[in-house]
Amino acid sequence: MARILVIDDDPTIRSLCTLALSNRGHEVTTAPDGRDGVALVGQRSFDLVVTDLVMPEQEGISTIRSIRERARDLPILAISGSMAGEQRGGVDYLKLAMSLGAQASLRKPFSPRQLSSAVEALLGSPPLPPAA
Repeated sequence: MARILVIDDDPTIRSLCTLALSNRGHEVTTAPDGRDGVALVGQRSFDLVVTDLVMPEQEGISTIRSIRERARDLPILAISGSMAGEQRGGVDYLKLAMSLGAQASLRKPFSPRQLSSAVEALLGSPPLPPAA
């Protein structure tokens, strides 16, 4: 079991991530934006962070930078909807997130299985069995 922080401004996404990851035996903590997420990283120990990129208060790119300052080796999975992940103004935000310290990325919408597989890969856990 891993301690996972999910940072996303959408309560539905936070709930879906919590359900998918807790069903795999993980302890999940959530934050509604990057500012709260970074504060939690400073207060608690996590094995992995899942962070959205487009959020109020503090967006995901700044969140990743701040987490890297506090926890250099903490694995980060960047998630984002198609608008944030698409090239906008010449910048692909999912690729930028990867260049700044995220080890993996997922484009929304993703399935619970895709999320679990990405998390397990980052944690070095055995892969999920094939879907029936």
